[in-house]
Amino acid sequence: MKDTKERILETALGLFAREGYRAVSVSRIAGALGMTKGALYKHFGSKRDIFDEIVAKMVEIDRERAQNYAVPETDWAADPAAYAATRLDDLRAFTLAQYQFWTADPFGAAFRKMLALEQYCDPAMGALYQSCLVSGPTAYLTDLFRALIAGGVCRAGDPAQMAVTFFAPLFLLIQMSDADGGCPQAERLLDAHLTHFLNEWTAEPKKGEAEHVQ
Repeated sequence: MKDTKERILETALGLFAREGYRAVSVSRIAGALGMTKGALYKHFGSKRDIFDEIVAKMVEIDRERAQNYAVPETDWAADPAAYAATRLDDLRAFTLAQYQFWTADPFGAAFRKMLALEQYCDPAMGALYQSCLVSGPTAYLTDLFRALIAGGVCRAGDPAQMAVTFFAPLFLLIQMSDADGGCPQAERLLDAHLTHFLNEWTAEPKKGEAEHVQ
């Protein structure tokens, strides 16, 4: 059973995703929960405190998901060994899970939609949108492919271009999921893209080595 703080976070995020962060007051959140503002303030001191807790929860979810799929949890400078040790099969599974999270998970989908609504109105929201959904993933993948090229897992190429080529279809399909009726073939299209990309960029095994995808 969800505790009160968890219910506040999920209700507030749902409102932020539909109406925008700036348009939703503490009174609006409390009313949606069927509680008084005073009762809500026992758990959070302000709307900003609620937002900050939502972001903290998102960071923790992201860390746990990376851990579950054995891909790097932080940036390259903090843990280069994790980048070098990443298996392409794990990256593939993680990418499919990312699509599910950002489109079908109630928390992930609402967080993404909130940032999409607010990105042009608030520079901080715009920066967070970029970090979570655009430039952040692209930089992460650039570092990952650079490490995998250096380790002989991927064939030589421009890691930044590889990152864009890998990520762009995922980003597009996530956006298409918001259309009326969604994108029924999205997962098949994404799976086909990943298969093509990995076939294209997996390094040829050295002579004498068993052929396998890392």
